[in-house]
Amino acid sequence: MNEQVLLARAYLSRVAEPPAPGLVELVAQVGPVEAAARVLDGRVEEPVAAETGVRRAVHRPGADLEAAAAAGARLVTPEHPEWPAEAFAAFDAAGIAQLAPPLALWVRGPGRLDELCGHAVAVVGARAATSYGAHVAAELGSGLADRGCTVVSGAAIGIDGAAHRGALGVEGPTVAVLACGVDRFYPASHELLLERIAASGLVVSEYPPGGVPARHRFLVRNRLIAGLAAGTVVVEAGPRSGAQRTASDALSLGLPVMAVPGPVTSAMSVGCHRLVRDGALLVTCSDEVLEAVAPIGEHLAGAPALEAGRPTDGLDAPAALVHDALPARAARDTRWLALESGVPIGAVRAALTALERRGLVEHCEGRWRRRVAEEER
Repeated sequence: MNEQVLLARAYLSRVAEPPAPGLVELVAQVGPVEAAARVLDGRVEEPVAAETGVRRAVHRPGADLEAAAAAGARLVTPEHPEWPAEAFAAFDAAGIAQLAPPLALWVRGPGRLDELCGHAVAVVGARAATSYGAHVAAELGSGLADRGCTVVSGAAIGIDGAAHRGALGVEGPTVAVLACGVDRFYPASHELLLERIAASGLVVSEYPPGGVPARHRFLVRNRLIAGLAAGTVVVEAGPRSGAQRTASDALSLGLPVMAVPGPVTSAMSVGCHRLVRDGALLVTCSDEVLEAVAPIGEHLAGAPALEAGRPTDGLDAPAALVHDALPARAARDTRWLALESGVPIGAVRAALTALERRGLVEHCEGRWRRRVAEEER
């Protein structure tokens, strides 16, 4: 990427507090390099001056890029092939100032942002989650990730953390969107969780290194959680909550919103029930979520509507159970498969032999896993 563009985007990501619709429009008109020069010199009109006037003299793009690199992070911009252009097209289509797209994103982790967002669902909810809500969120996280779907959330205590852990538990992809710099751990109690996410997926923020969490930033970052996914699931939410803000942003972006029902006596399910009354889709499991975000759901869930038929058509019951028990991205031994599928271990071995003949599984270092070719269908 052009170094001037990278430095300009780094400067602009610090100089304006997101969302900055005026600055976004200026960059679209004249490009990031010229926009950065005008902002630095104060040669801008309202509302750009209002968005950038306080910080325009804070010109430290090189230092920010170095700080990011020291934390194992990088800056992804719209000029970069990793930019999730397709997902973020919804921001432009919405045409709402409060839903202006980010100028750039600081990301930490080995995943590619565009690829992870190509098959993603946001799972969000209350920080003061009940044991029921945490269980459902973890089940949704693991179920979605097991089908190769990226779980996007905010790494907060409660529902967010449970959804991330569910995805990590099956070695699936997950993305955490922060309201502070990616070099910070917030909440502090989730330091280990954020390290695990950064080791296999992505930690993302539009705030530069060192950026501190602030109340308004949590609400602002919710539009990114919604925009990076094909749909948003609210597991638990009070009458007024950040999760409902994420759902509202998703609706404004033209994306499906789903809600998990709970006990009518639970204050943590009031928001979900209200969403359902207002038109959100009621969901209870990952399969129902995947159906709602078709065509992604059709691809991942192997919907019956596919005319060509599925590779698993014609399997006997034990083989089908064993195949369903195999995670999408991990290898397991026969004892684990017997426990997970409920099939006797002798029948598991016979089923694996049949599945191997059909090219559906492969043996690897004493364990069995699904063949990559099948996952790519």
